[in-house]
Amino acid sequence: MLQLGQVPTLVVSSREGAREVMKNHDTMFATRPLSTTMRVLSYGGQDIVFAPYGEYWRQLRKIAVSELFTARRVLSGAEECRHTLYTMLDGIVEEHLERMDGGGGHAEDLLDVLLKIQKEGGLKFPIHMDAVKAIILDVFSAGSETTTTTIEWAISELINNPVAMQKATTEVRQAFHASGTVAEHALSELPYLRLVIRETLRLHPPLPLLFRECQEPCQVQGYDVQRGTQVLVNAWSLGRDERYWPDAPEEFRPERFEEEAAKADFGGGDFAFLPFGAGRRMCPGMAFGLAGVELPLASMLFHFDWKPPGPGSAELDMTETFGLTARRTDQLPLRPVLRVPILGV
Repeated sequence: MLQLGQVPTLVVSSREGAREVMKNHDTMFATRPLSTTMRVLSYGGQDIVFAPYGEYWRQLRKIAVSELFTARRVLSGAEECRHTLYTMLDGIVEEHLERMDGGGGHAEDLLDVLLKIQKEGGLKFPIHMDAVKAIILDVFSAGSETTTTTIEWAISELINNPVAMQKATTEVRQAFHASGTVAEHALSELPYLRLVIRETLRLHPPLPLLFRECQEPCQVQGYDVQRGTQVLVNAWSLGRDERYWPDAPEEFRPERFEEEAAKADFGGGDFAFLPFGAGRRMCPGMAFGLAGVELPLASMLFHFDWKPPGPGSAELDMTETFGLTARRTDQLPLRPVLRVPILGV
């Protein structure tokens, strides 16, 4: 237990502790702490990520899982920045509303789906326009940031591990040689690439710390946890702990998921492997996020060889910087060499 300023904080860095928080006492820890910054960005907690646990949040999650975050949809001052962003969102929303009112055929995007659900009504808790914009911000921030970060780390690890890079590149090019382009429906034919993504998520979970807040007094591994206590589940540490990953846990080795860790489940069933969290507040966009990594990563490996910018074979610096996500400290300094022409370009 720690005291971060005035906030009592429980840091969980063991599989057993994570299981207690995210399974045994899941309901008691199903709310996330809402900072002042996040309160502003989420329109007062009206989004999926920070909405308090309850009926409204369950309604949003149901919409997200069934309508929004599905794999098929893959196809100088703070005040000034916030005003600009919100103005942009207002314009996008108005444009979609005008298009819907005018009729005519067009491909539905995520915002169209949200506006249609709002317009149809019939919900226990009506979705106001601020909630629509808050959900879109979830996708812009949480969705886009975590996806691009994972792709960056995957390419970085492959560059530092030439054997794995060769295996992944060969697999992708053999699978799509005839078509000349990467097709989403055939991604299931890339088992090694999926191992690469799993191993990347183990070493570099997009959100290294998973935030929860205690709603009722309880005990976690002998600690008395009071209402209002902030809980940090250390997903980064769990993914590198030799108690759960005994075979060189700091090394990038995708094959481990074919061997001793083959049963590791990033769907929230293995509490030593939590790239998408677990329990009621598990990421509702897991399928969406995985597809958003698989397709561009496969395309990058299919069309290009990736080389360091200068001569020599020095390893990339893998230092991380903590922020919304755990990104690379340095930009990824690579040189793409075209190997398979891109159709239509």
